[in-house]
Amino acid sequence: MRYRISAVAALLFVLIPVRLCGQFPPAPAAPAQSPKDAARIDLSGYWVSIVTEDWRFRMMTPPEGDYPDIPLNVEGREVADAWDPAKDEASGDACKAYGAANIIRMPGRLHITWENDATLKIETDAGMQTRLLRFNAPQTRNRDAQWQGESVARWEGRLAGRGGQARSGSLKVITTHMRPGYLQKNGVPYGGNAVMTEYFDVVKEPSGDQWLIVKSIVEDPQYLVRPFVRSTHFRKLPNASGWNPTPCSAR
Repeated sequence: MRYRISAVAALLFVLIPVRLCGQFPPAPAAPAQSPKDAARIDLSGYWVSIVTEDWRFRMMTPPEGDYPDIPLNVEGREVADAWDPAKDEASGDACKAYGAANIIRMPGRLHITWENDATLKIETDAGMQTRLLRFNAPQTRNRDAQWQGESVARWEGRLAGRGGQARSGSLKVITTHMRPGYLQKNGVPYGGNAVMTEYFDVVKEPSGDQWLIVKSIVEDPQYLVRPFVRSTHFRKLPNASGWNPTPCSAR
């Protein structure tokens, strides 16, 4: 009998601490990082566009009807062929080629900063436009469509690796609610229901040069027969030298 009592006592001695330990509250979770602190890549600073592709469509205004690589449908071609820059100027629409779906293609410079811990700001000297890329913000329709639309951003990729691995990844941005504009300066249209998805990547060369590569995908049920994909390159600048704000031009 004594043996039984001793065995039961020993079992309780083992179990009671385990049960007591299970009653302790869990450790508080670490506070979530802000999008700024969680950045996979550093986009801040001044960047200049390096035009190595589509030179004649970007460095000058192509003539009416010159849009060989843009997958327009019949309605899109009709609108593009009716392009009238004088009409755009008269109606106050000189910035139609400087909307979100094409501003990144305009030759010039970008200035990227954090407006706050959850919003990236991209300013352009060409057309003097400002884009706001908001993290974890719902897309709303509480105001009229704007040239730069409404952009929701998120980081993709590794926040931190084991063994001291550096962060890596890219920035994904989805833009909607854009005011109708041009995919190319000679009147190639995109409509108000167009959606643009972008991927921002930074590449560092052994020489120390840094490159910003922006891949954009525009989907437009009104004017395009399939998604329109482009890639645009920028080189990082050491300072604001060369920054030259100029207004929109319809021509």
